[in-house]
Amino acid sequence: MKIAVLLGGTSAERDVSLVTGLAVAKALLENGHTVQAIDCAYGAKVLSDLDRPAEDIIAEQPSDIENRRRELDPLIMETVQYLLKEQFDVVYNGLHGGYGENGQLQALLELAGIPYTGSGPLASGLGMNKHLSKIMFRSCDVPTADWLYYPGRELVDLNQVAALGYPVVVKPNDQGSTVGLSIVKEPAQIDAALDEAFRHSRSVIIEKYIPGREITVSILGDQALPVIEIRPKSGFYDYKSKYQKGMTDYLVPAPIPDELSQSVQENALRAYRAMGCEDYARIDFRLQEDGQFFCLEVNTLPGMTPTSLVPKAARAIGISFNELVERIVHTALERGVGKL
Repeated sequence: MKIAVLLGGTSAERDVSLVTGLAVAKALLENGHTVQAIDCAYGAKVLSDLDRPAEDIIAEQPSDIENRRRELDPLIMETVQYLLKEQFDVVYNGLHGGYGENGQLQALLELAGIPYTGSGPLASGLGMNKHLSKIMFRSCDVPTADWLYYPGRELVDLNQVAALGYPVVVKPNDQGSTVGLSIVKEPAQIDAALDEAFRHSRSVIIEKYIPGREITVSILGDQALPVIEIRPKSGFYDYKSKYQKGMTDYLVPAPIPDELSQSVQENALRAYRAMGCEDYARIDFRLQEDGQFFCLEVNTLPGMTPTSLVPKAARAIGISFNELVERIVHTALERGVGKL
């Protein structure tokens, strides 16, 4: 097959996307496909040397990238036009955050009639909007922590925050990879946390902090993979803990009772289906000492390097990274376009 792998882009998660996209492109090449890796930050820039260290490619950034992060970058239209001209069989969407994950790119690909991997425009938009995601969780009886939503800095009501109860988690409403997230333990810290969150988004949510363990469930097709426990050595699963080697331990399967594991998987599948996700996703939870768990979010385009969480879960049931990527591509191709 002739496959385009979209990566990079202009979002705050550009670096992670480059690592994901390069890993996927190499796997597809090893599987015998004709592959082009396209950095969407430049329109239709095809990366010529996929064996270059990811760090070298990450260091090459468009000078105006910060100015193009808050809106649909006009250069993405060049990408779609190139995809149409080259007549790829399928597009592997390796972008993270921004227009690549919030449904905008998916809508363009739908209009162009180009098959692509991952969820459609509606599910992608819901997944990137933490406020709407939590409403969906509540609607299908998936437990989630209490929260407040503020679509503007001037609308924040500190009395409401105090009533929610400290500590709280302050985060942008439409970012991933813990970008702009702060754990606020006392009122004196709230202003700085809000400033940081609003720096990355026009809206924020303030969520009741759930003490306990970090666990996650990957979904492949319509199958819940083994639960993974995430143990960051710093005590907080932030951007550094996620992407710097050796900063976090991952336990697969998570050392929790089988009955609890099954319940978490069932809730993950319920959230996945309620959001209308397709192909694959990752659903994150917090687990208290008493066994009560709370859904944090659905990641519709989770990291896909050989050391990422979805591949780790797949490997636990005997699915290699190359086989995992191949399955996702074939599922997308068989379905074609016309997603919700």
